[in-house]
Amino acid sequence: MEIVHVPLGDRAYDIGIGSGILARAGYRIAPLLTRPRVAIITDETVAALHLPALTAALDAEGIATVALSLPAGEATKSWPHLTRTVEWLLEQKIERNDVIIAFGGGVIGDLAGFAAAILRRGVRFVQIPTTLLAQVDSSVGGKTGINSTAGKNLIGAFHQPTLVLADVDILGTLTPRDFLAGYGEVVKYGLLGDFDFFEWLEQNGPALAAGDVGARIAAVKWSCQMKADIVSRDETEQGERALLNLGHTFGHALEAATGYSDRLLHGEGVAIGCALAIELSARMGLCSQEDPSRVRAHLRQMGMKVDLADISGDLPSAEGLLDLMGQDKKVVSGQLRFILTRGIGRAFVTADVPSATVLRLLRDELGRNV
Repeated sequence: MEIVHVPLGDRAYDIGIGSGILARAGYRIAPLLTRPRVAIITDETVAALHLPALTAALDAEGIATVALSLPAGEATKSWPHLTRTVEWLLEQKIERNDVIIAFGGGVIGDLAGFAAAILRRGVRFVQIPTTLLAQVDSSVGGKTGINSTAGKNLIGAFHQPTLVLADVDILGTLTPRDFLAGYGEVVKYGLLGDFDFFEWLEQNGPALAAGDVGARIAAVKWSCQMKADIVSRDETEQGERALLNLGHTFGHALEAATGYSDRLLHGEGVAIGCALAIELSARMGLCSQEDPSRVRAHLRQMGMKVDLADISGDLPSAEGLLDLMGQDKKVVSGQLRFILTRGIGRAFVTADVPSATVLRLLRDELGRNV
């Protein structure tokens, strides 16, 4: 098992990455417990595929389990399901010194983590992410929360996990679409701060998608190390951590425009958003005119969504999309901040982006969608 350490003082924790980790989850979690009992929050899809293996691993260490299975999908990141989860945890008499296990993708990790943050003013939780997106991004860093009708992830708290266990074998049960959606977050790391990683992905991305275990472990570790480094320097996103939102300003607006539905998965929105952010950077003269084409070529090579035209159904006008972008968490004093790039691997945060330039870009992209 590869280990990435997140150094946050008394809230530091390890991310374990490898093959066959789920079968040893009980061994890893047992030392964290004050009593041999955990509550598992999962979704119905993950429960059907993997919950018996997790409960067996915990039972082997004498750890009793209770589990709540929620509906799969982005719509679960909502007040009703948060309320249901918290009330269920209280019914199970989960105490402040107990441990909650978030066993699922980003939706479950965000929801269960937020429930852990507010239950009894803070209960420890362990992330066992089951999607590529969750393994490389949402399970690490302590961001938890739910969506609002006003926008994505606008309600939440910073609450660091106690442990993260990322078993790449679980990724073998993902649909190709779900796997590639997670790859959108992997590519993001290369684009924001590591040109060498982007070049590595250009060479190894197809093998990674085809199931190469070594490539998957390497990509997850590389991504987690980059995020851990940034989070350790800027835990609550006062500055540098905002770089991790490359592609998200556009992507979150597109998710809102498609109703957080299966029309557009989160990682697909991030991939399209990254392509748009780099196109915007090129139009503003910040990076090479070849960079947007190179990024789009790699995403297309991987079989991913790249353009607005790849999203089924109607989209709002450019003005409508810009209005949705105005609900982004990076808005400061009413001014929208963008993550742009001076070249692949050289992202930065700026508020100095004319709205007219963004509107022209969106109109051009929507025009290609007709």
